[in-house]
Amino acid sequence: MWVLGTVSCVLLSFLNQFFWYRTEPLTISAISAQIAVVPLGRLMAAKITERVFFKGTPWEFTLNPGPFNVKEHVLITIFANSGAGTVYAIHVVTVVKVFYKKHISFFVSLIVVITTQVLGFGWAGIFRRYLVEPAAMWWPANLVQVSLFRALHEKEERPKGGVTRTQFFLIAFICSFAYYVFPGYMFEMLTSLSWICWIFPTSVLAQQLGSGLYGLGIAAVGLDWSTISAYLGSPLASPWFATANVAVGFVFVMYVLTPICYWLNVYKAKTFPIFSDDLFTSTGQEYNISTIITSDFHLNITAYEEEGPLYLSTFFAMTYGVGFAALTATAVHVLLFHGREIWEQSKSSFKETGMDIHTRLMRRYKQVPEWWFWSILVANIAFTIFACQYYNDQLQLPWWGVLLACAIAIVFTLPIGIITAITNQTPGLNIITEYIIGYIYPGYPVANMCFKVYGYISMTQAVTFLQDFKLGHYMKIPPRTMFMAQVSVPNTLIN
Repeated sequence: MWVLGTVSCVLLSFLNQFFWYRTEPLTISAISAQIAVVPLGRLMAAKITERVFFKGTPWEFTLNPGPFNVKEHVLITIFANSGAGTVYAIHVVTVVKVFYKKHISFFVSLIVVITTQVLGFGWAGIFRRYLVEPAAMWWPANLVQVSLFRALHEKEERPKGGVTRTQFFLIAFICSFAYYVFPGYMFEMLTSLSWICWIFPTSVLAQQLGSGLYGLGIAAVGLDWSTISAYLGSPLASPWFATANVAVGFVFVMYVLTPICYWLNVYKAKTFPIFSDDLFTSTGQEYNISTIITSDFHLNITAYEEEGPLYLSTFFAMTYGVGFAALTATAVHVLLFHGREIWEQSKSSFKETGMDIHTRLMRRYKQVPEWWFWSILVANIAFTIFACQYYNDQLQLPWWGVLLACAIAIVFTLPIGIITAITNQTPGLNIITEYIIGYIYPGYPVANMCFKVYGYISMTQAVTFLQDFKLGHYMKIPPRTMFMAQVSVPNTLIN
């Protein structure tokens, strides 16, 4: 488990971080590791020696514990998934070095990366009783993995004239792998086919309406799966009502609200592109951020007044508005539809009542004490505060900023976790966090980014860990073994 888990974690972490800088990021999920380790695990079980070392002593061990089984497979997948995603804190390092052309040391960068990735694990364990044990929290993405585990490990008779689930999976896997050669390398135009732009190549209006990369993408067709699943994940893993809800909201914002605001010239919208994530001056020129930053990395108010205020494109401004609305809607929805359930779960947290079959079976294992999670949380917060204070010249974030970021993340972990567990869609805190710290502590760009990372990604990591807890819950993995797989030193450093 440790060898395959570490290798899978390293590869997935590297590949996802490498592809994250694409316009349409290609995400390689833990399912890839879930598939790849099966032949490797069986090969290792068949070929590695079964010799027992230090036999008869307290240090007795063997390199081959036995046949490759489904529980070992699940643990490897959880191990890989804990570090499979991109490291959001790398954005801080990238922005400082690439956009601001300033210096941030490797050690400080490493501290930010490690603390942000581990921070959410503390309160993930605290929210297990609300987001893992209840049957209503079913986590749609986990069901895909459970089905795949069954297909890979359960023997199945091939129906006459048909194929087994494993055979069907292999056919689909090979075909999809082979197909990606075309949009990924040979014909990159398949990422977005904008036939409106082909018909009217010199028309600005046609580019605004039809371009799939720089416009509204009306009638544009994408034949690249990474384009389809870049930001919302695979639509195959989400329930229909969630996918339909996202589609309706997208159509309203993208094809109704944005064009109306643009062509009515709201806040001088026509001065800027309709679709862009750049910052602009009042005349529509790209804003030169470096001119308003002092040598000690603070906002130069005098230079800012000379350059003028920042302007956003219409669509970029709309996404910020939707971000604020989504968080408000999340909190209200959870309060109205799941408030009673949360209250009942809180009252019965120390009772053995109201448990479904999965929870009752998991009770047979030795549970992870909650103080383990509290210890990780307190130690990590203390280390983060120390780092921000000691390296304040590089991070700029004061100690109270760390505590405020953690408080925001903890408050929103439960409602966002409930939404994710039911719909497979995860609202983010990236917008509200940068707004709060920008209002409270203006003029410190790195502090703003660090606050955003600690407030946003710690919540996201907590949700990811909770999803892994639920997968282990479904597959009946001993909680303490799963805990060790998630918080192991190699995993933490890789993550």
